[in-house]
Amino acid sequence: MSTVEEVLFEEIDNPPDPARAMEGLRDTGYQFNTAIADLIDNSIAANASLVDIQIEMEFDGTIAVYIADNGCGMDRETLVDAMKYGSPPREDPASLGKFGLGLKTASTAFCRRLTVASRPAGDAVTLSATWDLDHVSETREWRLQLGKADAEFVDRLNGVAPNRPGTLVVWQKVDRLLEKEYSDPGGTWARRALRKVEDNLRDHIGLVYQRFLDPDDERARTVRILVNGNHVEAWDPFEPVPGSKLVAEEEVPVDMPDGTRATFIVRAFVLPHRDEIPDNLRRRARISNELQGIYVYREQRLIHGPDWLGMFGKEPHLSLLRVEFSFDHRLDSAFHIDIKKSQIILADKLYDWLKEQFLGAPRRAANDRYRRRRKERTLAVAKSAHDASNNAIAGKERDLDTVAIDVINAKEGTVRITDEDGHTSIARLRIVAPQKPGEVHVSPVDGLDDGLLWEPALIDNHKAVRLNTGHPYYHKVYVPNLTEGVTVQGMDSLLWALCVAEMKALSFETQRHFEELRFEVSRLLRKLVADLPDPDDNGE
Repeated sequence: MSTVEEVLFEEIDNPPDPARAMEGLRDTGYQFNTAIADLIDNSIAANASLVDIQIEMEFDGTIAVYIADNGCGMDRETLVDAMKYGSPPREDPASLGKFGLGLKTASTAFCRRLTVASRPAGDAVTLSATWDLDHVSETREWRLQLGKADAEFVDRLNGVAPNRPGTLVVWQKVDRLLEKEYSDPGGTWARRALRKVEDNLRDHIGLVYQRFLDPDDERARTVRILVNGNHVEAWDPFEPVPGSKLVAEEEVPVDMPDGTRATFIVRAFVLPHRDEIPDNLRRRARISNELQGIYVYREQRLIHGPDWLGMFGKEPHLSLLRVEFSFDHRLDSAFHIDIKKSQIILADKLYDWLKEQFLGAPRRAANDRYRRRRKERTLAVAKSAHDASNNAIAGKERDLDTVAIDVINAKEGTVRITDEDGHTSIARLRIVAPQKPGEVHVSPVDGLDDGLLWEPALIDNHKAVRLNTGHPYYHKVYVPNLTEGVTVQGMDSLLWALCVAEMKALSFETQRHFEELRFEVSRLLRKLVADLPDPDDNGE
């Protein structure tokens, strides 16, 4: 009988249950695009120059995925190691494959049967190794099925790597690719859903591996990637377009525990507004709310983003700002790279520096550029939006005109107000010329003193209201409704009536109350509309 002391120091084998371990690792949080990217990483790490991805659906709805490359391939021992959960580390620490789990966990997140067929030379026998989750569940053992590759797999590999080394990854028993089950698994709707998956994957690869896909980008060696026979085009979020500006750049040294020094690079770009970009480049620039933020690159491969890493929310005023954050494998531990290589965690000091110091000026530059262009566009659209209001008010002006206003000094804005009973008062009023013929009652302008939404004015001797198109209320309430004539006329009539009522005020005290009312209402409306959606998304 063992003593307590002996038990405390006893060492025993306690392997995990294979079925439960494999089933549990299916739920590590992989998205389909991220999973395929993990397999592309392995191909690039194997020095492949071509990666061919095929996503196929049979008539009965059965889906299979094939990823073939012309990389260095694997012999029997290497293949068995690669299929091991927690495979040996790669010799090159800069490899895009990092933890020895991606091939298995990324694949079985979407399929129940994973096969890898590979050969280390063109004249070598192509071997295959298979993890079948149902077989493992039945045997309750870590039973890897190893043997000569099926003729179909050899043919597929030959199509990408004829008479040379290469590797083919096969997903069968795919059960988690489409988001929902269809009554007709191989029907039209299921196929449309699969095409959408394919299109999203192509866009994802074009962004993540842009530096590898672009033969003119010297930061990474060139790799061709195909999805269902179509070449994936590189998309660079920092591709220069006329008017884009590099507004900040820092190369930051980091002292490593081993005494060496590594660096990471941060660069901030402010892009031009969407409608300032030539038509032939607008689609490439992809100015949108979703694509703003920080793009994190490890070894020239995008691993995270775009987002603001929790620093800020995405909002239209920053839609022109994109930030590159690049580092190499030496900083993996410093940035806590996760198993999917899709997450980065910054130390508090670096996080604060990036948020408070580095991004301060770029955010202001992007905000200023966005608001300037938005202001120009809003004013241009507003120029004709109030024509109907001017015509409607003009038709009723005589019936509503109960006070006379005589200009004493146009330059100073001094006027004499006389009501219907003959009482008079001296007041100050904005006196301006019409901006265009007929615009004498409702006049949109690009700004008013004190940020007011509206103010009374005398335009060509007509009582008028001037509207501040730069006020958030105009942008978020007026602009979405500028094509709705009745709505615009209703709001214009209300503000014009308030201005006429203010002009009828004879006492100085009443005039002051009206001014304070305009100021306070404009202030409150600015806050009330702060959370309303911005109508200027994507330049529409």
